[in-house]
Amino acid sequence: MGSIAPDLPIEVDHDDDAISLGTESSTTSLSSSVLKYEYKHGRRYHAHHLGNYPFPNDQPEQDRLDMVHHIFYRLINNRLFLAPINPDGKRILDIGTGTGIWAIQMGDEYPNVEQIVGNDLSPIQPSWVPPNVKFIVDDVEKDWMESAPYDYIHCRYMAGSIRDWPRLIQQCFENLKPGCWLELQESVNTLYSEDESLKADSYMVKMMDGLKEACLRIGQTMDPAPEFEKWVGEAGFGAVHTMKFKLPIGSWPKDARLKECGSFMRVNFVEGVEGFTAALFGDVLGWEQSDIEELNAGVKRESLRKDIHPIFDVLVVAAQKPM
Repeated sequence: MGSIAPDLPIEVDHDDDAISLGTESSTTSLSSSVLKYEYKHGRRYHAHHLGNYPFPNDQPEQDRLDMVHHIFYRLINNRLFLAPINPDGKRILDIGTGTGIWAIQMGDEYPNVEQIVGNDLSPIQPSWVPPNVKFIVDDVEKDWMESAPYDYIHCRYMAGSIRDWPRLIQQCFENLKPGCWLELQESVNTLYSEDESLKADSYMVKMMDGLKEACLRIGQTMDPAPEFEKWVGEAGFGAVHTMKFKLPIGSWPKDARLKECGSFMRVNFVEGVEGFTAALFGDVLGWEQSDIEELNAGVKRESLRKDIHPIFDVLVVAAQKPM
């Protein structure tokens, strides 16, 4: 196990005058009159195995997920994966593919991949995809009925969406060829600052604490990343490589790449907070709507402040099935 970067503090750009970035998405979503969704809190939610995914799946959420893909891609140095693999000729599974953007980019960048299968509860993926990419709508926590084992399994940004992580990781182990790799990419969902600028009573901290409490109540942890190493070990994986990256919120870092990631994370919080809190704070924690609105407004205000320097740690855990 090792880290690809020294654990140095992020240098603050005291001359930062950047403004909030907007986002656009060119994702073309599937639409059909036969698709049934649940509508609540002014948002659209998936219908397949209703309730398993506590966040929306409408166009604003799809745009946000595409933006998060870009954040992760830039954060890990313009890489789609860190496991030591050559994708050519391989059969790949992308768990919780969302809009399918990771699978599509993999298919574009590695045209010699045999097949990339993207799995999700929501049929929100585009119909025009590379020839080596296909999408299936299914619950990855049910028993897998795979025709052949995979050479590589990718699972990213699934916090709050999985009920039984050890069982999922065990199924990944059982459906990988010997010597092949599982890669888990996830943020450690406890915000902190390196200069004590983020206070314990911050609205952003309150939101993250509330999300973690609500997800625990529905049995779908919002913070699985700290347990990844233990779970892959228990499943039988051999070599495990763990890499940690610091993901800021805001344009305050001096480093250009971190400034870009942080600027998009600020958009993620400002534009995404209503989707984060609507169902979990209202339906699960029982908050009054006025209290949710106050929290959301506080999160937006703090996200735009330049004197608060919040950070998430992002873990990338690559685990190899023994030969």
